[in-house]
Amino acid sequence: MNRLEGRVAIVTGGSRGIGRATAKLLAAEGAKVAVLSLTQASVDQVAAEIEADGGTAIGIVCDVADADQITAAVQQVVDALGGVDILVNNAFDKSVVNAKVTELSVNQLQRNFDTGPIAHLRLMQACYPHLKKSGAGRVINFASMAGVLSLAGHAPYSMAKEAGRTLTRFAAREWGTDGITVNNVLPVANTFTEVPEAGIPAPNTPMARMGSPDADIAPVVLFLASKDSQFITGSSLTPDGGALIDSAR
Repeated sequence: MNRLEGRVAIVTGGSRGIGRATAKLLAAEGAKVAVLSLTQASVDQVAAEIEADGGTAIGIVCDVADADQITAAVQQVVDALGGVDILVNNAFDKSVVNAKVTELSVNQLQRNFDTGPIAHLRLMQACYPHLKKSGAGRVINFASMAGVLSLAGHAPYSMAKEAGRTLTRFAAREWGTDGITVNNVLPVANTFTEVPEAGIPAPNTPMARMGSPDADIAPVVLFLASKDSQFITGSSLTPDGGALIDSAR
């Protein structure tokens, strides 16, 4: 407990699934958490859950595809919570991820980039002065096994996610002397339905189940956000039940 005491975290896409699980766990470990998502009701709900559990949280409406909203949201976090120590880039528009190369439009690809690596870049740039001031800043960007495996039918999603991993590596190299670590998480998890105790079956993975946002993914983000990971940067951690065994990473 209290591994993040006194720290301030931003979690985008924080109203459901992995984002919600991450926001709640970081708060349980002592961080003051800003929950960012598209609707006021959804961010307020998660913030209220955190407060009910004894944590500190604020909900902020932010469309990560909008540069002005990003700038305003980060400033609101700094004004309300005193800075930014941890940035978790989790938000993504999952409604436009499927397309074959022969059918992929530039507009669809642009949307994947706008809510993926471009949003990550803007948030990282807006948070950079505060992460540097922290002396132990942490950036955790969500990527995907789909990019590593070039998953058929997911061209725009895979392209955007791999671009995000490249951004992570460049920032890790450039920001290391500022005390900022920048890493990727590539999860395999069910985020759309309630996960039973035994897990959602995934027979093509060694562990034969989908991950749980709460039990399997958020703890990896916590590790990367904590002091325990202070000498890891530019890496891709894969809480995926072994789905990427022997794959290029």
